[in-house]
Amino acid sequence: MRNWAGNITFNAAKIGRPTRVEEIQDIVRRADKLRVVGSGHSFNTIADTDGTLITLADMPRAIRVDPTTKTITTSGGTTYAQILPALAESGLGLATGASLPHITIAGAAATSTHGSGDANQNLSAAVSALTFVRADGEIVKLQRGDADFDGAVVNLGALGVVVDITLDTVPAYDIAQTVFTGLPVSTALAEFDAITSSAYSVSMFTRWNSTNVDQLWQKALSATYTPAQRAFGASLASQALHPIAEFDGTTCTQQGGIAGSWGERIFHFPASATPSAGNELQSEFYVDRKNAVAAFAALYAIQEQFNHTLYVSEIRTMAADTLWMSGAYGRDTVGFHFTWKPDAAAVSTAVDIIEATLAPFEPRPHWAKVFNMAPTVVQSRYPKLAEFKQLANRFDPNGKFRNSYLTKLLF
Repeated sequence: MRNWAGNITFNAAKIGRPTRVEEIQDIVRRADKLRVVGSGHSFNTIADTDGTLITLADMPRAIRVDPTTKTITTSGGTTYAQILPALAESGLGLATGASLPHITIAGAAATSTHGSGDANQNLSAAVSALTFVRADGEIVKLQRGDADFDGAVVNLGALGVVVDITLDTVPAYDIAQTVFTGLPVSTALAEFDAITSSAYSVSMFTRWNSTNVDQLWQKALSATYTPAQRAFGASLASQALHPIAEFDGTTCTQQGGIAGSWGERIFHFPASATPSAGNELQSEFYVDRKNAVAAFAALYAIQEQFNHTLYVSEIRTMAADTLWMSGAYGRDTVGFHFTWKPDAAAVSTAVDIIEATLAPFEPRPHWAKVFNMAPTVVQSRYPKLAEFKQLANRFDPNGKFRNSYLTKLLF
């Protein structure tokens, strides 16, 4: 059993495919070591185990919209794509979305995955309640406001098996997505705040190989929209573009400023399409918003040292949150994302260069992607780490849900 990218082969002695919560409880009680795998969109060993690996792919997709609280609740193995019809039927939406909707909701929350937008928090921040199967097989429910809640959402799989998850919603809205090409790097640095605030959600894509940012993606809140011909010195794209230049842009969500439902625009890739073959590796590093321009300039200065290993890089913003192990905990954040060619040795070297360049800005790595940062350095970036470890020890006193990744990195 391998992950989506194919770079990780799981070492599990057993694979559990439960179809009921009671089966999950039984598997948990019997296991000495256990991890849960979601959609497999992780690029490191965070989900690996030499014990029992549980997949929730066969669990019923119970999707419940509460019209009073304006929330949606579903089972732990559900993807964002699978809740889109229920949200549409109820006239509701989510405030933000990741690049693709094919990832599990619980997995995205557990690893602090995000979309973009100066005022948009990451996906974890939409979680308002969680139901776990704890290490002893018992059911534990937490909701926003509970003492343990802020530590339990971005849980890295260390607290138990998430069997139910509840998300806040917003009224459904329309988005018009427009892509521009050839944004001068000098402009991106000089007008960074103006660019990232120019639409509801903004992404910059660059191959770090010229004096230009290749693509500027703007997702504007609008039911009717007429795209400008130029934005910040960049030109309106004449055809649909994929973030990776050699890929087919028609596989992405609708561009050209044509307004449509949030669920058909907030993601870069539609639920109906496979975003790519998975033949890639990914890394991402989060820096404090106040250091974004300096970090951008530092990467630009050494771009020739790593760009030969790269497919594309994406720069996105997110608002601060209060979740203990979130990449945006306590600070407005900019994420520097790297989609690498599938050469593990070359990627490791490039990641070393990126981490050394960003070190003065105290980056936090994406939990589920490729990084080489020393455990002591990672630990120093999370002010609530001690409290999280205490929480994990209460939920799982014998470390049943820990694997070599978590033990080495945090415990």
